[in-house]
Amino acid sequence: MAFSWALRRAIKLQETKPINRYCPVFYLTMKILLVYPKYPDTFWSFRHALKFVAKKSAFPPLGALTVAAMLPEEWEKKLVDENVSKLKDKDIEWADMVFISAMLAQGERAKEIIQRCREKGKTIVAGGPAFTSQHEKFKDVGHFVLNEAEITLPLFLEDLKQGRLKHVYTSEERPDITKTPLPLWNLINFKKYSSMAVQYSRGCPFNCEFCDIIIMNGRIPRTKTAGQAISEFQHLYNAGWRGSVFIVDDNFIGNKTNAKKMLPELIKWQESHKHPFVFLTEASVNLAEDEELMQMMSRANFHKVFLGIETPNIDSLKECGKMQNTNKDLGEAIRAIHSHGMQVMAGFIVGFDNDNEMIFDRQMGFIQKAGIATAMIGTLTALPKTQLWQRLKKEGRLRGDATGENTEASVNFEPKMGRKKLAEGYKKLVLRAYSYKNYYQRVNTFLKDYKPTAVSRISKADLRAFVRSVWRIGLFSKASPRYWKLLIKTGLTKRKAVPVAVELAICGLHFRKFAKRTAKAAQNI
Repeated sequence: MAFSWALRRAIKLQETKPINRYCPVFYLTMKILLVYPKYPDTFWSFRHALKFVAKKSAFPPLGALTVAAMLPEEWEKKLVDENVSKLKDKDIEWADMVFISAMLAQGERAKEIIQRCREKGKTIVAGGPAFTSQHEKFKDVGHFVLNEAEITLPLFLEDLKQGRLKHVYTSEERPDITKTPLPLWNLINFKKYSSMAVQYSRGCPFNCEFCDIIIMNGRIPRTKTAGQAISEFQHLYNAGWRGSVFIVDDNFIGNKTNAKKMLPELIKWQESHKHPFVFLTEASVNLAEDEELMQMMSRANFHKVFLGIETPNIDSLKECGKMQNTNKDLGEAIRAIHSHGMQVMAGFIVGFDNDNEMIFDRQMGFIQKAGIATAMIGTLTALPKTQLWQRLKKEGRLRGDATGENTEASVNFEPKMGRKKLAEGYKKLVLRAYSYKNYYQRVNTFLKDYKPTAVSRISKADLRAFVRSVWRIGLFSKASPRYWKLLIKTGLTKRKAVPVAVELAICGLHFRKFAKRTAKAAQNI
């Protein structure tokens, strides 16, 4: 692709040493606008719950903040996260180049932003999962920096220096993430977010047919060193953050050996800093088999962990290659994790080839009995380039693109049970799961097994959220009797769990609104 005259003029070269190891180029200055598109209202957006704590978004765009740190230090950088602030014309006009990062679910909004930037004559650089999986669908992007930026961004920057930019930069090489720089936290306003995000590892050792993690990050988990991880937490602490931190790994325990080396250092750091952070992460069910690991995570102040349970149907688990879930009592595994002070959040899927009409009642029964309050229930989706996508394409069953939203009532293939049966069953399932009766029943089941261990401070935002929950749920909601019964019972029997009970009551409002919207959309499956 031709190197634009305007961009040539914007770049001034000087013969000095490279600015940093990710940037082998020699620039005086450029103005870079990093844009993170707005998410649709999803299960994980917590949009309705965030109002209680006066926050705009659950998590910051960690990828964009890390990419910003890989650019020359002398460049001017500005980040607009549309989930917390509007993208203004003056932001675009200010920039020499616009970098856009997006997940698959943000794809449509990304296209709108790309069009705006093109109309203003800006050079657009795009990267992230939405573009890596199907960059050909974004026609107006000038340059794609795909896969993992530690490998492809230096290639782009070197060609930028030489004035010979290519359209696509891609690589199957997996970088050494011990060399990944610290995110530029100064580009965001902490007050807009309910949690921060840190990455410790990439990749997952398992081989689930429907999952795109192994495509994006590979099957060999790569971890940062213990010292590097502690440095990241210290950096975040020095920047002023206190509270929730999401360790965004594909599978935090994918490399158990290294996790067990890092966790003792994290425990020491937390104790010496009086436990400023409370952690949540993603893991696999085999966590419940490792007593030492659960104790370490509990002592390090982990209070939530997301697991891919998927289904109680063993045949469906075998179908999708999730063998790690087939040789254990999943209910007992969840209770074991709850007993170590970590709330299990879990993902569930309906629509496997081995599912029949009974799966909806089986899923509901399992979720209720296990006490999984935060149950993300979705229909099976064939994500681009996954093994499932390849298989269904070969079978002639693939229909359209995936939206990337795990819980959207959208099926991009022909399910064996039939679209109508899947739509009707899914609609009833999500409405049942998030009825006030069933939701509060699950919360109470969870609290019965839960032994709170996390050390956390009650902030002004927490107190504000409690007061608002009393007003919004305790006084003006059909859930009011269950809300008061939950709080009074928890206060009398498990006082340390009261903040968790309040949080789950608030999240229940968001989940119920999500369920109603999803059930309505299910008619279009």
